[in-house]
This record gives sequence, structure tokens and C-alpha cells, in this order.
Amino acid sequence: MNLSVIIPAFNEENRLPATLADAHDWLSANIRDGFEIVVVDDGSSDATSEKVRALIDGMPELRLLQQPQNRGKGAAVRRGMLESVGQVRLFMDADHATHVCEVAKVLPVMAAGADVVVASRQHPDSDIAQHQSWLREHMGQGFNLLMRVMVGLDMQDTQCGFKAFTAEAAEAIFSRQQLDGFSFDVEALFLANALGLETVEIPVRWVNEPNSKVRMLMDPIKMFIDLMRIRRLHRSDPTLHL
Repeated sequence: MNLSVIIPAFNEENRLPATLADAHDWLSANIRDGFEIVVVDDGSSDATSEKVRALIDGMPELRLLQQPQNRGKGAAVRRGMLESVGQVRLFMDADHATHVCEVAKVLPVMAAGADVVVASRQHPDSDIAQHQSWLREHMGQGFNLLMRVMVGLDMQDTQCGFKAFTAEAAEAIFSRQQLDGFSFDVEALFLANALGLETVEIPVRWVNEPNSKVRMLMDPIKMFIDLMRIRRLHRSDPTLHL
């Protein structure tokens, strides 16, 4: 199995079927060494799991993992990463804001030696087909500045929901990763850096999905608190270079 595509999903009965059909068509046409699509249902209260099961007969590469309760995107991605079997393990969002075809940019970078490949909306060569609102974009910039100061990562964009890891990097990172919420991306990249793994940011085409799951008031507060926790969570790990 060459590629695992992991899609965390919470109450995505409306958007997910079209994303899965589109992703499966592209992967079938372009990935010759085998692939799987792993949906991790993060305790949805709607028919997300039922919609996925209905597609499995026609998509033998599709797998469903169900969380017993809603824990957060970080927990869903962590489970998908650790239970996937691909030599490259990539997660993407259910809204398909970054299309699965961007895998075509990821694989050559990994073949050249990268352990982690991160889609960056701030890369000068990225194509932002539809921007977020002024407020969301500036909140993102503020979060990135805080992240750089508090965590020490020199990265343009940690929050784009399209990241790939070699199997070895995925096992090393996500066996240590602990945050369940939206700041899990920062923690994963912090761990990659602390493990000495090569991380490369690449440009992508990205389309804003207006029905974001991020709550404008509470989630930024939780993310700020999580930033303060990241170093503390891992300071006792002797295998990390902190």
C-alpha cells in the first residue's frame, strides 16, 4: 500500500459523499501503487457513518473508523495516522478545500527525502481561489505569530488541513502527539522538528469553505491555551531535542 488518505469527519453527511467520490476517482486514475481512503468519524450525531458505509461496496479502498464519542480533529487524525498502512499517510479535510490532486505535488517532495510535507496557503506560489473573511485571515496571522513566539516553529502556515507524513514519521509523531483539538497540527509539527525530521512547505490551490467548523470565539481561546501546553507535554521525553 503506497498511500493512505485520512479524512477526519464530524457531522459531514452532506459534504463528505461528494468529497469521497471525487477523491476516489482522482486516486484511482493517478495512484498506481495502491491507496486507501480512511474516514475517521469523530462521534458524529448525524448520518456520516451510514453515508460512508453506503459507498464502501463501490469503493473497496474505502475504510471507516468510528470514534465512540466526539473528541476533536486531533484525536481523529491521530487514530487515522496510527491505523493506516500506507508508506505515505496524508490527511485532508472533508470539505476538500485542498483537493486531493495536490498529492501530485507531495509525492515527488517525499521521494526527494522529505519526512513531512505541509500545504501552505501563505506560500508565494499558492493559488487561493477563494479567501477567508478579513477577520478569519487576520486571526490566522495572529495565531501564526503567537505560534512562532511560543512554540518556536519557523513556518508560514501550520493550520492548512493537508499534511503528509512517511509511515515512519507518522508513527514517531502521532505515537507522541496528545492534543485533541485544532492545535494538534502545531504539536505534530513541533514533534517533527524535535525529532529532527525534514519538513517541507509546498504551495497548493486552496478554496475557502464558508461553513467552517472553527468557532470564532471559543476555539481561538482553546488554541492559545494549547500552545502554552505543547512544550510542557513533551519536556520529559528524552528522545526529543527541545
